[in-house]
Amino acid sequence: MGATLLLSACGTPGGGTAQNTESQKEADTVKIGLNMELSGTVAGYGNQEKEGAELAVKEINDAGGINGKKVELVVKDNKSDTAEAATIATSLTTSDNVIGMVGPATSGATKAASPNATKAKVPIITPSATDDSITVANDKVQEYIFRTCFQDSFQGVILANYASDNLKAEKAVIIGDVSSDYAKGLTKSFKDTFKGEIVADEKFNAKDKDFKAILTKIKDKDFDFIYLPGYYEEAGLIIKQAREMGIEQPIIGADGFSDSKLIDIAGAENMNNIYYTAHFSEKAPASDKVKTFIDAFKEEYGKSPSSFNALSYDSVYMIKAALEAEKENTSDALTKGLATLKDFDGVTGTMTMDENHNPKKPAVVIGLEKGEEKSAEVVNP
Repeated sequence: MGATLLLSACGTPGGGTAQNTESQKEADTVKIGLNMELSGTVAGYGNQEKEGAELAVKEINDAGGINGKKVELVVKDNKSDTAEAATIATSLTTSDNVIGMVGPATSGATKAASPNATKAKVPIITPSATDDSITVANDKVQEYIFRTCFQDSFQGVILANYASDNLKAEKAVIIGDVSSDYAKGLTKSFKDTFKGEIVADEKFNAKDKDFKAILTKIKDKDFDFIYLPGYYEEAGLIIKQAREMGIEQPIIGADGFSDSKLIDIAGAENMNNIYYTAHFSEKAPASDKVKTFIDAFKEEYGKSPSSFNALSYDSVYMIKAALEAEKENTSDALTKGLATLKDFDGVTGTMTMDENHNPKKPAVVIGLEKGEEKSAEVVNP
């Protein structure tokens, strides 16, 4: 199912549920689970988040740990499969006795893992699952579920306003993935916000490869941009095929674009006039903390950090801040600490957890030309 990565000296196993608080207090390590998409269709996100989490754990342990205890990261691969994500949530809380989990990365996998984590009373903090219903389902706040990223409704609003205010666009074509909660949420939020005309609303499913019929249908319509809510695999193919058919209008999307594989699939020569929401950018105005993170990441991995690297890095440090605020390394303390987290200074922005377990934080809209980042505009909520 996965491997255990020990980033500290071995010690007495820590407890993971609210029922075994005493054993948590006596543990020599703070055990944190990583339930992540390390293989399968969206492994690009999971592997980036693994890197960010590992760097944070290394730094925390080098600085003395959390409340005097070293951190042990238990890494498991959910294979980009929702059933596997749920199974891993159970094994991490029962067999591995973690006090909290980072991940999964995607909305579907996080929603699948949440019931088992909730049953065990072990909090999840997802770096990048943006579906609104993850933290609030049926008008009820999910007590043990938190996120580091902004949610879909926020992204949809930002993108709709960006199209109108920054691109001066009035007519939109939507090409949306109807097979994912992520894309459906983004589409709804955009439609609710965009003040212009929606000329066409086309749909596709995950794993589709040929989008020429959709693109032929819209090519001769009068529109100013394409709104493309979806993940990088299909988005890359749509961008490639659209540009090869001579469709040159701007294409805008959400954080599902935040993977270098998007450029690999689309081809750098086709990646012009592309805009998407992100949680982090080296080109955005940066604090000393951000610069330190960028330098550390480059030294560790020999490359620049991505949004997903930064989000998971922040997730681990949010766990540290929550536990230290409560002065106790238990699941119960972590749940309370995350729920009341205030003015946390992260590399993806300064954030305060709201009553719905969503962070109040800024977004970045990144612009690409020839596959390279040419602009990064910070947008505050």
